[in-house]
Amino acid sequence: MKIVQRRAPDIGSARAELVAVPLTAKGTLPTSAADLDRRMGKALGRAVSSGLVTGKSGASVLVPAPDGMGPRAVVLLGVGEGGRDDWESAGRSLGKRASEARARRAAVILPAAAKPAQMRALVEGVEAGAYRYDRFRADDPERPPELAELALVGGGAARGDVARVAATVLAVQRARDLVNTPANHLTPPDLAARARQLATSTPGLTCTVLDEPALRRIKAGALLAVAKGSAEPPRMIVLHYAPRGAAKGELLGLVGKAMTFDSGGISIKPSSGMEEMKMDMGGGAAVIEGAGLIAAMGLPVPFIAVVPSAENMPSGTAVKPGDVVTAMNGKTIEVINTDAEGRLILADALTYAVGEGATRLVDMATLTGAIVVAIGSVYAGLFGSDPGWTETVRAAGEASGDICWPMPLHKGYDPLIRSKVADLSNSSNKREAGAVYAAQFLREFTDGKPWCHIDVAGTAMKEGRGTGFGVRLIGELATRLAAAR
Repeated sequence: MKIVQRRAPDIGSARAELVAVPLTAKGTLPTSAADLDRRMGKALGRAVSSGLVTGKSGASVLVPAPDGMGPRAVVLLGVGEGGRDDWESAGRSLGKRASEARARRAAVILPAAAKPAQMRALVEGVEAGAYRYDRFRADDPERPPELAELALVGGGAARGDVARVAATVLAVQRARDLVNTPANHLTPPDLAARARQLATSTPGLTCTVLDEPALRRIKAGALLAVAKGSAEPPRMIVLHYAPRGAAKGELLGLVGKAMTFDSGGISIKPSSGMEEMKMDMGGGAAVIEGAGLIAAMGLPVPFIAVVPSAENMPSGTAVKPGDVVTAMNGKTIEVINTDAEGRLILADALTYAVGEGATRLVDMATLTGAIVVAIGSVYAGLFGSDPGWTETVRAAGEASGDICWPMPLHKGYDPLIRSKVADLSNSSNKREAGAVYAAQFLREFTDGKPWCHIDVAGTAMKEGRGTGFGVRLIGELATRLAAAR
């Protein structure tokens, strides 16, 4: 979806088939839409004054436009009190309305007082509402066309704000596409190829891919163990960004779990819903596309992004419950449950990032069903070893719309990850604190660096579709780090 900016409130220049007008909770038509209302014979004003639409958050009404006017219809969108969620909800409604109206071009007449953050939330909502994944569907003339262009008419957003949201929605859409791609079309080598392609097309971004021989040389035993059961070879994808003018000595470490398919291995999952396990690489997709977003925006924030990728399959060569494997940092791990594989591959990835000089870390992973039980699919779970860094990450999530709820870490949980035969166990037979001890396990591989773990199991995939959760958070986090220099 292309985002364009029109300074003057001239709908004709937008060539839109559908026009949207946001209404606040006051329920009055903004002055920026006065000319449009006049051209529609005051139909918009009547819709508002009659109570057909109130400006309540999430409300919308479609008003047909007169023949020959240009746009086929105008949609009045309620943005309530004007909070971020209100504007994003309005955007989602517009995206869906555009699909219903079979519109390829839409425009929004922004109030003069609209803030850049409100504009960003609206546009990101449109992307979410209009998104479809049709790669493997046959052509169907009855299917609505994709929304190709969104024009922002009026408002006070600077050109840089529009460029930023355009880059963000593109990165989110690409992450969604990766997560929604079937596992036979997106293996670990395929994901590595996507990262290489991204680096090639993004100035300042470089990509290194560690294959099996390279992983053996660096003794990434946990990642290699998880991959043993699959015919598809593992990869560790590494993206570097070293912009000019960046602060010396600081290196952000971004780590994302990318199980391109997770059957559970020998501890196999139930068959019902297993097809959704193609999405068990949502954290890795967010890190890859989030890394590309930082570089595309030219932010002076150096980073290393590490994405371990594998398939978890049952076979005669698969890792077994009771096996002991050795992670890259030398710690031994007893495998209690082969379906607790994500923390194993992340262990080596976190170790690698620290070894390459990361000074503070964020990892994202569709790690545990326990976090969904605990807090559902609204918030991601946020665990952190350093209060200041954790608050920085939480605030970036709140501002971006990728919201995270702080969860506990405490030495009292340590017995859950201790093994009788090795340094650590990857799971516990006690049915308690599953998301917490998974995070506690990961902390063992951060070498004491400020670190946050974001469990996105409930937010990265909803109703059988990828959401791109985490991309916006990464972009906002880097924006804040750049501003704090």
